[in-house]
Amino acid sequence: MLKLTKTIRILVVDDNRDAATSLSYLLTEAGFEVQTSFDGPSALEVARRFTPDACVLDINMPGMSGYELAARLRDLLPEHRPVLATLTALGDYDHLDRAVEAGFDLHFTKPADPNELADRLRECVQEMAARTSQCE
Repeated sequence: MLKLTKTIRILVVDDNRDAATSLSYLLTEAGFEVQTSFDGPSALEVARRFTPDACVLDINMPGMSGYELAARLRDLLPEHRPVLATLTALGDYDHLDRAVEAGFDLHFTKPADPNELADRLRECVQEMAARTSQCE
């Protein structure tokens, strides 16, 4: 896992508390600043005050799916669009099509390699930051 030069803020959202907590720990060890939520509504509250650079979302959650949460996060943070990544047991083409339509940037199928996930998140956040600074 590569260490980061700038602290990148990551929001992890999964209704499986063990999975969310474990991933949050691994990402923290990789040098990210991490907040964890276990459902969509609490994730929106955390995102409002934390302003994440990236969000790792489970798709199948009760009450609010990861697809809906992604759309609500984009609406909530229009000036600071986070990188959106799925981390889900769904690996079929229908899910990938829906994820692309929902605006996800990265797609990981459980169980994902935490080193790959951390590296791809870092790369994608840095690429987005470079594109944003070119537009200013």
